[in-house]
This record gives sequence, structure tokens and C-alpha cells, in this order.
Amino acid sequence: MKILIKTRIEKNYQLLFSKFNIELFKALKPPFVNLEVQRFDGCKKGDEVHLKMNLFGKFNQKWISHITSQFRGDYEIYFVDEGAQLPPPLKKWKHIHRIEKIHELASYIVDDIEYTSGNKALDLVIYPALYLMFLYRVPIYKRELS
Repeated sequence: MKILIKTRIEKNYQLLFSKFNIELFKALKPPFVNLEVQRFDGCKKGDEVHLKMNLFGKFNQKWISHITSQFRGDYEIYFVDEGAQLPPPLKKWKHIHRIEKIHELASYIVDDIEYTSGNKALDLVIYPALYLMFLYRVPIYKRELS
């Protein structure tokens, strides 16, 4: 399944990328997810993010992502995190964090996500919850980055 959400921010794309740090990461956490960041190396290729999380106060899970690629160009910057250890029912996770230049003082932050549970019906069932979790980021991006 694929999720794609674009958020326009009136800032330079390079300045926005410099704000992608652990503080922003923590601010983007949905309210019903308890999240403990056990490791946050950053957004460069080879970095890792290790999370311990529980949903609604239950279901302790571990999530480990590896930053598998990074690019910085004249019109966009992105990095890709891929799930190395995922909570059930997820089997595959790839999240491209892209910042696209619109002009010198405006950019899009793009959350481009691919995931699967290995079961298309289950992918459809969990889609609304995942979509809403990333839609929840839009006002936070605007508040934290504008």
C-alpha cells in the first residue's frame, strides 16, 4: 500500500531539512502512542532509529529503522527509512522523507510511504489508521517549522 501526504511550508527547503532532528521527531508522535526513543542517529545513510512503543498503553513493540539512502540536490532533499524490525502486522516499511523546493522561500514536505503486512485485505484495513497518523503531522509541521 502507498500513502502520500504533502505539506506546504513557507521556508527554504534546505532550512527545513536542517530542522529534521529528534525534537521534531518527538513532536510528530501521535497522542495515543507512547514512544520511547532508544536510539536516534539522525537522517544520514547508515543512521538508525530504535523505538519502543505501545499503543493505547498496551502492546509493547520495538521498531527499528535504518536510513538506507540520502540525497541533497538543487530542488529536493530526501532520506529513506526502511523498517528492519517492525511491529506486527507490518512486514515491510519504506518511508521517503522528501523536502521539495517550490521556490526560495517555500517547500513541500512529502511523506511518501510504502508498507505491507503481507496480506492485501489487512493492508486495506490498517490503511485508514496509518493515513490518519501521517495526516496528523500536517499541522505539527506547520507549527514547528513555519
